[in-house]
Amino acid sequence: MIEATVNPGQVLYSQRGAMIAYRGEVSFTPSLTGGQGGVMSAIGRRVRGEAAPLMTVEGRGTVMFGHGGHEVHVVDLAGELLHVESDRLLAFEGSLRQGTVFLGSQGGVMGLVRGQATGQGLFTTTLEGRGAVAVLAHGGVFELPVTPGRPVNVDPQAYVCHRGQLTNRLTTALSWRDMVGRGSGEAFQLELSGQGTVFVQASEEKL
Repeated sequence: MIEATVNPGQVLYSQRGAMIAYRGEVSFTPSLTGGQGGVMSAIGRRVRGEAAPLMTVEGRGTVMFGHGGHEVHVVDLAGELLHVESDRLLAFEGSLRQGTVFLGSQGGVMGLVRGQATGQGLFTTTLEGRGAVAVLAHGGVFELPVTPGRPVNVDPQAYVCHRGQLTNRLTTALSWRDMVGRGSGEAFQLELSGQGTVFVQASEEKL
């Protein structure tokens, strides 16, 4: 779990059902925009098939967030851009600008098909600005630095999020005929290149 402080004039956003307990005068209301992403963020969530919006958390007090007993990892942003798999987003500060990115945007149609085959969401949430983000994972979270000329390859189901100026590309070591009926594992790899950090979880289990 994680405990967050809520102050008057400040807003937090959380995944629905993530509140474990709270102290003080705190209110929880459904959010149709979810941060500063506006209507397009709401549309993106509906395209992803999410039945419930994020929750807006306001007031004065402290709130404990958690979900399913999963590991919670906090990423502090100082103006950079964070991409996080949408299902893994637990809570974030309202000072961050939220958007939605189509997974196939960097991998084209093949990236879309591979995203469906690996079980990784077709959309990732982007958060940019200064503030904190709490993400969910199975087991511990390890931060892998990515530097120019030294890309990092991770299992798509072990991927949690990444920040910085990174380009992601889904690749496969097998032919399309061999991949029929397969999931993730060594058949698929998510290659990240550029300058930044990729966060991976200790388990390939999906949320």
